[in-house]
Parts: sequence; C-alpha cells; structure tokens
Amino acid sequence: MAPREADLSRGGVTERRIAWLTLVLGFIASATAGLLRNGPWAAGLVIGAVLAWLNFRWLRRGLDALVAASAAQAGSEKPRVPLGTYFWMLFRYGLIAFSVYVIFKYLKVPLLSVVLGLCALGAAAIAASVYEILCAMD
Repeated sequence: MAPREADLSRGGVTERRIAWLTLVLGFIASATAGLLRNGPWAAGLVIGAVLAWLNFRWLRRGLDALVAASAAQAGSEKPRVPLGTYFWMLFRYGLIAFSVYVIFKYLKVPLLSVVLGLCALGAAAIAASVYEILCAMD
C-alpha cells in the first residue's frame, strides 16, 4: 500500500484524529488555565501538548521505517532492523526529557503542568478510540 493510500485507510484517519486531538485538548486545557489567570500553568500545558504531538509524529515515522524495513526483507529467514531505527526510537525520549528539563529549569514553568500537557496524547488516543467504537456500533 502506498503512503497516500495508507493515509486514506481507517488507521490513517484515526492517526490524524489523534494528532489533532492532542493539540486541541492541550490548547483547551491551556486556555482554561489562562482564563483562571495562571500563566505559567497555561504555558506548561501547551508546551507539554506540543511535545506530546511531536512524540506521536516521531513514533509514527519510526514505525513506518520499521514496517518498510520488514516489508523489504519479507522473504529472508532472519530479518534485520537498521540500527538507526533503534537509535531514533530511543533518541526521541531523550530529546523530550531534555526539553522538559530545559523548560523547567530556564522558563520556570511548573513541571507538573508540562507532564499533564504530555498526557494530552493519552487523552486524545482514548477519545479517538471511543469515537471509533461508537462509529462501529452504527
């Protein structure tokens, strides 16, 4: 299946839904904190949501590379995954941890607000899953 066709499949639609829901939920939480006049928390929530969105995009790229490598080696007895794929999968966690540290240390944003912003990805995945279940019932 070509990349364009994969994006049109049900899974591709769900992936796009999770991506935009991550940002929407993060910005809603940030706007709520902003309305409550808590600027540092609002900043932390939006930063965490953007980092969660980046993490999701990088995860998708890593898995796409893994699938491409396995498809290319479909007939071999012992398929090998390129070492760079493992590196990038681990590197993204290190990069997110480093980003959170820098944001916490230099921008003085509450760490808990960034962590809660990172949870926007989980909330988006749950919301997209519930949506898919409800649509399947029709």
